[in-house]
Amino acid sequence: MNPFYEGLLAGYGIAIPVGAIAVLIIQTGIRCGFRTGFMAGAGAASADFLYAILAAFAGATLVRLLEPIEVPLKVVSALVLFGLAGWGLRGSLRKNEAKESTPQKIEACNPLRTYAQFLALTLINPLTVIYFAAYIIGRNIGALDSWGAIGWFIAGAGVSSLSWQTLLAVVGSVAHKSLPPGFQRGAVVLGNLIVLGLGGSILVGLLR
Repeated sequence: MNPFYEGLLAGYGIAIPVGAIAVLIIQTGIRCGFRTGFMAGAGAASADFLYAILAAFAGATLVRLLEPIEVPLKVVSALVLFGLAGWGLRGSLRKNEAKESTPQKIEACNPLRTYAQFLALTLINPLTVIYFAAYIIGRNIGALDSWGAIGWFIAGAGVSSLSWQTLLAVVGSVAHKSLPPGFQRGAVVLGNLIVLGLGGSILVGLLR
């Protein structure tokens, strides 16, 4: 198969399963609209893109390097999700939320800061690079034997991840425009509870 299409398949494979990042991107779109939601998705897609590059050049080596710290990284990831969910719930349930000043709202929905947050949050998940490395090895894309093939694979992975994250941002921004404030707050609360549960599932998985 063409390396670009292989990259597309790999990118959609890691991006589409609904996890904490997907929920948080939709929430960001609901709270802040498409622009900030898009930047959240772009941050996550950038991390996928970087990991696709690393996996294409040194996948098996990286897997071996990450194995000893996989558990600590998962713990950190779970704790970060707990923190994000707690912060989001606190903000959603504040009774005086409607009275917040405009500067505070702008600060909370800062696109560049949101991009950096989602980039960092996605980067601390070691499963992304392990997934890409396993995909390359499992489908024998050791046929990435030229700079052109590597480039097309990476491009495909980046395009698929960004397109999916953008779709999530669109979903959130549509809700931002069409849902009454009460429903928006309810959706954000639900999303944060899901993120809390996903963080818990990471810790439970480590205890098994």
